[in-house]
Amino acid sequence: MNKIKILLVEDEKKIAESLSQGLTEQQYQVDIAYDGLTGRDLFNNDLYDIAILDINLPALNGYELCRHIRSINEKILIIMLTAMSAMDDKLRGFNIGADDYLVKPFDFKELLARIGALLKRLQKQEHGGSVLKVADLIMNLETRQVIRGSENIPLTVKEFQLLEYFIRNKNRVLSRSDIAVDVWNIDFDTKTNVIDVYVNFLRKKVDKKYPSKLIHTYVGMGYVLKENA
Repeated sequence: MNKIKILLVEDEKKIAESLSQGLTEQQYQVDIAYDGLTGRDLFNNDLYDIAILDINLPALNGYELCRHIRSINEKILIIMLTAMSAMDDKLRGFNIGADDYLVKPFDFKELLARIGALLKRLQKQEHGGSVLKVADLIMNLETRQVIRGSENIPLTVKEFQLLEYFIRNKNRVLSRSDIAVDVWNIDFDTKTNVIDVYVNFLRKKVDKKYPSKLIHTYVGMGYVLKENA
């Protein structure tokens, strides 16, 4: 089995070398870049399974690099590293395609746990069937294509992950806390309406034009995806 290949882009040399050593000891193959442009060049010239990106990078910041990587590879797992802990900063990373977000300082064991969880989720997708279906909606996990009826529905990375989560938990009422932890990997913050915003984004794309609605609100409880109201 080929080693998981990681692109690590971190401008603090001691942190980068420490993380690289730890990941290598865990049998990952790691390439390091100390600035965003070098990271972009490495990515453009090789195939990686995971990208771990600091945000405050010289030359090209982590947000811009994340956007570039995601525009080319929809399947690569992206973890953002930053000292910025504000919810808006986290959401910005998720909005441009990050899969997870770690705030510095963090324990190396936590990074390993996040990598393991993302790889497990990816493995579940690959071995659990590449096509999910509910009513007249078809979701292809390999091509990242979503079709309802005869119409192709373009989704952002996070919308795609949210829809997959709904389908895999069909007929189960999902609380905002469930969704925050399982889709965003963050603790639910009652001060933010990000879950409701994204559910509404998804509804506009997969439900609005169709007489039969799939995503339903249970007031005070959360959301459920089911074929009939």
